[in-house]
This record gives sequence, structure tokens and C-alpha cells, in this order.
Amino acid sequence: MISEMSLIPQSPEGLKSGFVAIIGRPNVGKSTLMNELIGQKVAITSPVAQTTRNRLRGILTLPEAQIIFVDTPGIHKPHHELGKVLVKNAQNAIKSVDLVLFLVDGSVAAGRGDRFIVECLTPSTTPVILGLNKIDQQPSEAKDIALLDNSYQEMAAPHNWPVVKFSALTRDGIDNLLSLLQQNLTDGPYYYPPDLVTDQPERFIMGELIREQILHMTREEVPHSVAVSIDVVEESPQITRVLATIYVERDSQKGIIIGKQGSMLKAIGTAAREQMQKLIDGQVYLELYVKVQPKWRQSQYLLSDLGYRLDKD
Repeated sequence: MISEMSLIPQSPEGLKSGFVAIIGRPNVGKSTLMNELIGQKVAITSPVAQTTRNRLRGILTLPEAQIIFVDTPGIHKPHHELGKVLVKNAQNAIKSVDLVLFLVDGSVAAGRGDRFIVECLTPSTTPVILGLNKIDQQPSEAKDIALLDNSYQEMAAPHNWPVVKFSALTRDGIDNLLSLLQQNLTDGPYYYPPDLVTDQPERFIMGELIREQILHMTREEVPHSVAVSIDVVEESPQITRVLATIYVERDSQKGIIIGKQGSMLKAIGTAAREQMQKLIDGQVYLELYVKVQPKWRQSQYLLSDLGYRLDKD
């Protein structure tokens, strides 16, 4: 369960603390890694690229450190106003943190998208660690692994970026990653109460859990033209009642989400409700509506209304 904000205690002597932005191309495992590090689901994951839309903070408090991870949207060439906002927010995150974890897919060689991010990071004075994720998916032959690793070593060498290999899925190498992160942070205070795992309100997480199930169940049929608004949350000792609206851009997408005789919407609601019950540690009644809002991703006004605002530098 996500803890409520409480008093922030005095930090012990020698505590390392700071903000770490997780930067990378879409679908390299940023949200999966943050969830694994935090030990609780605070960011949604999906096989569809560009899942993360908001700058989401996950808080990991260890006996010797408090690391605030900033999960960012995947950096890519934007094709609409929403995409521009997402990429700009990811770039802004680089300027406002103590350390950048540049995450790449270690199961494939470095590509143009990775080199574009190197160009974005180069002018920054923020220290960078290059993290090779998905090592569980690397080939079995040592020479093939070396070729993949070398493509990233060559990318990091001119900037003297430390390189660490791990798998967010199997946790192999995660301890090495945490050790390296702590080495690159300075002594500091607790920024959040030690029992807090995210600074996002439960309403936001609820909306993301619904959107996650839409991405999982509809895949390519309704890619990224979906937004979710949590309209009502009514709490009682027995049950929490949640009313939410799913926004799409076209009538055909509305039909896909509702499904035959409401079957898809029911499946989305059932799966999202189960995740919400884990989130709040209690019973949830979830009611979903679907509304067509043409070209919402192209409108700055609608984007702001749905919660997609440009973060300040």
C-alpha cells in the first residue's frame, strides 16, 4: 500500500541521498526497473513502446541511502503535441536531478536512438551512469555478448561514463547497480518519509492502472490515443468506489475498448480493479465510461485538462 505523507525524520549521519533520472529509448525497461528497485508497482509497464507519460517518482529508502528515481517518458522523435510534451519533460528531467541512469537494451547493439540520447546528455553537467538492461536476453556465445557490450562501451568511453550490466526481470546485477548509484550520490537528508514509495497521489496511480490494462489488452488496435480521467473516488470502511472515464479519439476505438456486448470493457475493469485493490489494500468498486474526444493529443488545452502538462525546467 502507498503510504500517506508523514513527518520526515532526521537522516542518520553519512546517509547518501539524491534524485536519479532513468532516461532511455521507449521500451528499454525503465518502468520495470523502477518497480523492481522500489519493490512495489508504482509505474505501469506494457509491451507497447512509450507507455510512460508523466514524470513519476519512486522512492527507495535503504539503511544507508534514500534514492528518488524519476521515471521519464522514452525519448523519441515526436509526431504530435503529446509527444513533444513527453520528450521535453524527459529532457527537462536531466537538468533537475543529481544523477542520470541512461538505460539501454543490452540484448541488442547500440543504435541511432541511443546515440541521439547521448547527444542530449552531452551538454549536461549531470553525472551519467550507463545501464545495460535485459542481460538475461543476451546471446549465449561469449563473442556475441562481447560485440553487444562493446557497442555500448565505445559509446560511454568518450564521456567516461561508468557502465553496469543487469536484468530488471531476474534481478541479476541489481545489487551492483545500487552500489554504483550510491557511490555517485553525496551525503544528504531524507527528502521523503522513509516509508513512502511514491510522491504521486493514489488517484493518479489508479488512472495509470486502468491505462495499463488497455495497453495490454488492445495492443496495436488502440495504441496511444487513450487517456484516463479519475472522476470520483468515494471511500467507506467497507469499499472504495471509483468512477473513471476513458478518452479515445475515434468512434472505432471506442468500439474496440467496449468490445462485443461490453466484454472488453468488463475485462479491462476487472483486471484494473484487482490491481487497485492491491494498491489500497481494500475492496474496490470500479465503474468505467468511454468517451470520444477527437484529436485530444493535438490540443494543448485538452492535454493540460487531462494532466499532461509541460514540466518546468
